[in-house]
Amino acid sequence: MPSYDVIIIGGGPGGYVCAIRCAQLGLKTACVEGRDTLGGTCLNVGCIPSKALLHASHMLHEAEHNFVKMGLKGKSPSVDWTQMQSYKDDVIGQNTKGIEFLFNKNKVDWIKGWASIPAAGKVQVGDEVYDAKNIIIATGSEASSLPGVEVDEKIVVTSTGALSLPKVPKKMVVIGAGVIGLEMGSVYARLGAEVTVVEFLDHITPGMDAEISKAFARSLKKQGLKFVLGAAVQSVSTTKTKAKVTYKLRKNDKEATLDADVVLVATGRKPFTDGLGLEALGIETSPRGQIQTNAQWATNVAGIYAIGDAIDGPMLAHKAEDEGMAVAEVLAGKAGHVNYGVIPGVVYTNPEVATVGQTEEQLKEAGRAYKVGKFSFMGNGRAKAMFAGEGFVKILADQATDRILGAHILGPNAGEMIHEICVAMEFGASAQDIALTCHAHPTCSEAVREAALACGDGAIHA
Repeated sequence: MPSYDVIIIGGGPGGYVCAIRCAQLGLKTACVEGRDTLGGTCLNVGCIPSKALLHASHMLHEAEHNFVKMGLKGKSPSVDWTQMQSYKDDVIGQNTKGIEFLFNKNKVDWIKGWASIPAAGKVQVGDEVYDAKNIIIATGSEASSLPGVEVDEKIVVTSTGALSLPKVPKKMVVIGAGVIGLEMGSVYARLGAEVTVVEFLDHITPGMDAEISKAFARSLKKQGLKFVLGAAVQSVSTTKTKAKVTYKLRKNDKEATLDADVVLVATGRKPFTDGLGLEALGIETSPRGQIQTNAQWATNVAGIYAIGDAIDGPMLAHKAEDEGMAVAEVLAGKAGHVNYGVIPGVVYTNPEVATVGQTEEQLKEAGRAYKVGKFSFMGNGRAKAMFAGEGFVKILADQATDRILGAHILGPNAGEMIHEICVAMEFGASAQDIALTCHAHPTCSEAVREAALACGDGAIHA
């Protein structure tokens, strides 16, 4: 068996990016992946296929509601669910084959199979044992469920099953008002399903800036999603074709039920480390199953590192990618670094939601003196031309220095626009720096500049 400078376990965004970067830095690299295709959960049953369905269902919404307003007249399109699934699968195929090409280009060996770590410096795949100076665990996460809820991926599904339902359900109950639940819920609502979201907390999108969260909830309600907030799910019972969700309201313990054709369990994810042999190795984990690492992503066992969803922090593909790049730099003798204060988060509904940095609630809790600059997309010409005037940009800046502390966007292309703020924050920019930067007209990004102006003397078009 060949020996390697580094073996990465897991071919998802963290693992494959790490492998490519290791190889670019001159390290003899292999990546172990048990799926038939590379890309992990993200490309196969997560980020990429869900965005395909979000895009397709948004196009249907545009055709049904906005085409006629623009003089585009004709019969509204019907949904061919089988063809939509084929489109989604083609998108997955293009992306996963692209990673395989990059592995070949960068001379990364793909070891096919499921890995375990019998000892430091050893990786076992099937009957073969490989030597590695360094091992990086990038095994990602899996959907977590609730007590009393048994997932069968047919009637009671996780995000994986929700991407490949045999047909569009008439009634869907989503348990959990986080990113995954709201994205998939909005897909099926646009396709004609009656969607009810049940959330334990009294608000949606836990951890999001409260003002944005409230506006986002209003927008989703207008699109037909129903919400039962402050409700603890007690059980889900199923027959061959139906499900019944029983929940209890936290404020008065009142119990109620919801009927559904499909129940989507979107209550978060947990690290997937089964079969690695962490306990036998003595690798420290948290009570939630996260592998404990130091500032350089090293575990307590020499030569073994971990990144991505398997460790602490937001479970985001781009966070895993950054850590994969950084740990590769560390192993190559360079200074790997991740700025955890500037990791954007995006909800790919319509309108989109994008956030970076701190929320108002976090700043208040920290006792930080701050100012707020806001600008509504109703004042943005490009957004109005696209029937996308809903939402606003909100920038939080330090009261004394004007340094940007966070930004929150609800509106068109929010996931693209947030990066202007990310770059500004990386450079320690002030709101005034953005306000003084010329923005092309007409663009939705002008709303970012206007929000920055609102941190000072005031926006122009408000």
